[in-house]
Amino acid sequence: AAAASTPKGSLYPRPRADQHDVRRYFVTRPGAFDQAVEDLKAHVVETMGETAHSFWLLTEIDHWNNEKERVVVVTDLALLICKYDFIMLKCLQLQRVPLNDVDRICLGSFTFPERSLDRREGEGLRIYWGKQQEPDFLSRWNPFSTEVPYATFMEHPVKSSSQRFNDICEISTFVSQLVPAVQNVRMKDPARTDGVRVEYEPLLIDTYTGLMSFIGNRNKLGYSLARGSVGF
Repeated sequence: AAAASTPKGSLYPRPRADQHDVRRYFVTRPGAFDQAVEDLKAHVVETMGETAHSFWLLTEIDHWNNEKERVVVVTDLALLICKYDFIMLKCLQLQRVPLNDVDRICLGSFTFPERSLDRREGEGLRIYWGKQQEPDFLSRWNPFSTEVPYATFMEHPVKSSSQRFNDICEISTFVSQLVPAVQNVRMKDPARTDGVRVEYEPLLIDTYTGLMSFIGNRNKLGYSLARGSVGF
């Protein structure tokens, strides 16, 4: 199913970024994102034998509401979610999700349990894969779990700093690239007759206390960021 048409720029509004604050993010340094692209292109070809078609700079929201800077790549056969160190210019962690496993994409506002202490405003995107739509009990309560069967994203804080970052951080454009890529893989698989569903619904982040995410998010601990006179 194709995503419903939405007026450009209406989904994820963000005021124009403060340029002094933006320069604290190492991803904005000249050549930093380009180096990430080159590193990941080479890795995809050498280790996976695939071609990388598009690169995106997004913020992942984990199941404990922690923000994490990510480079997201769409290849022939997979969605790659990369933790990239923009200070040392190297990939630290790479999660590979086969496109054939992606079965639902949801866009909507973030919601929290009524008594949650750490909430966030705004809208985002959640990509589900596999048959299991929700994490099991152990994964849900483990802040370090990698078994959660979905990934949640929002736009990166530097999105409005320039046209280039606006393009690579735009979630609606990312979805318009991801959906056809998934559909193309599905069409080539005789065992799959269903398409990927694109839905608009609230995105629940099921956290209650949120003390660690409260501290981490307000100090931007999930980003490659200059912190005073010392780089993090």
